[in-house]
Amino acid sequence: MKMTLSEELEWRGLVYQTTFKDLKFIDENKLTFYHGFDASADSQTIGNLASMMMDLCFLRHGHKAIVLAGGATSLIGDAGGKDKERDLQAEEKIRYNVECAKKQLQKIYGKYEFTLVNNIDWTKGVDILDFLRDIGKFFNIGDMIKKDIVANRIGEGGSGISYTEFSYSLLQGYDFLHLFDTYNCTLQLCGADQWTNCIAGVELIRRKRDSEAHVLTNPLIINKATGKKFGKSEAGAVWLDSQKTSVYDFYQFWINVDDESVKDYLKIFTEINVEEYEKLIGEFEQDKSTRLAQKYLAYEVTKLVHGESEAENVKEKRAETLSATKWIENDLLNMVDFLVEAQILPSKREAREQIDSGAVSINEEKLKEKEYEIKVEKDFELKVGKKKMFNVTI
Repeated sequence: MKMTLSEELEWRGLVYQTTFKDLKFIDENKLTFYHGFDASADSQTIGNLASMMMDLCFLRHGHKAIVLAGGATSLIGDAGGKDKERDLQAEEKIRYNVECAKKQLQKIYGKYEFTLVNNIDWTKGVDILDFLRDIGKFFNIGDMIKKDIVANRIGEGGSGISYTEFSYSLLQGYDFLHLFDTYNCTLQLCGADQWTNCIAGVELIRRKRDSEAHVLTNPLIINKATGKKFGKSEAGAVWLDSQKTSVYDFYQFWINVDDESVKDYLKIFTEINVEEYEKLIGEFEQDKSTRLAQKYLAYEVTKLVHGESEAENVKEKRAETLSATKWIENDLLNMVDFLVEAQILPSKREAREQIDSGAVSINEEKLKEKEYEIKVEKDFELKVGKKKMFNVTI
């Protein structure tokens, strides 16, 4: 089934807030849009990847993309989503981060062309008096302090906000105005936490150019199992750079997502179509222990970010993931029952023999003779013999 862009965005769950009165406008008009990214780190995360997938939807439907590196705004720091002031970074470090991001973007956008710009190129040389006269006069302080990202910081119990971060929305508005004037860019895509900053650009273009511009946000992604913001593992943020998060750990993160969340993640983080999705989920629902949905998700996202060869390699080398929950009582796991009933070994006799001979290891440590019950508090790696390896979740 062929969908329009607005239909696809809705189906994938990528629409949250918008200034469009009717989202079908994007089906009937080819637009130039921009999406900005933070350059305060030398790699993007899987949280950023959701916005990139939104960009890919627009690109597939023939719209033009401008990707804006926040070389200037990353020097200032965005107050959005933060309860305290950010540490400021050196300009050299920000430029390095931009170059790193450029490589990641080129890999993910693949065959689609996009224009990469850096807002420091038109911001750094701006005279302060010109900026205050030409841009600042269009912003009302009363309106700005009412916005959530500022109000939360200056209200009772807030940590306060410097003028540096307070001025961030002016700079982002100025970015939108510059891209409107230079590229006829009339749409900004962003995450839901950037809505307030993005509206600043829409208002500035309306007041200064008497023209219309729009914003479309994708929702913050929540892990349904934990209720927490998506994008982190036990080890911390999941990065797109394999030097910060190995390809194996990246693949494993997606394999381990819960059964409810995986349905949403398939739509957001892969380019699966409706027919493929319904077929896959139908098979998955028949026997969730197969983890078909997680395997598809892990392979496709790893292929997108790290390439097909890396995805194939980690798929072959990766240990199977098993759950040991139903064999655990009072934090004790009956290893003999688990090894047999999880179909790792054929009989309890052989399970005992393997344990007694030192052929069963937990996190690279061999079980002792007759150590048939073990205390477990977190997930572990299980090795049985020389070839059978498993990641066991509890």
